[in-house]
Amino acid sequence: QVQLVESGGGLVQAGGSLRLSCAASGRTFRIYSMGWFRQAPGKEREFVATIAWSNGRTYYADSVKGRFTISRDNVKNTVYLQMNSLKPEDTAVYYCAGSGTYSYTLSEYDYWGQGTQVTVSS
Repeated sequence: QVQLVESGGGLVQAGGSLRLSCAASGRTFRIYSMGWFRQAPGKEREFVATIAWSNGRTYYADSVKGRFTISRDNVKNTVYLQMNSLKPEDTAVYYCAGSGTYSYTLSEYDYWGQGTQVTVSS
């Protein structure tokens, strides 16, 4: 099994920054890429960003491109999401997830963390 634990959420004013972390443990060799997704109240869970463990290849949703940066530390088995210029519409529960392939499709992700709340006030 794979365990994913997120941290770093919180309350921030619009224009501010937060960094989320996701620590992976267990059978991490099953994971090819790590992604971040988010779910706002009353909305479906949506893709935010993904990164391949091996070569660091990244892909972002248009809504966060230029503001968010995904990175990884292979030694610590940890993925980060640096979020800058935050907007109220970024408010959501953020989930990290692991996939055996390189994908931005929710259904391709088999392993999920418990989520961390990010709230951006206007």
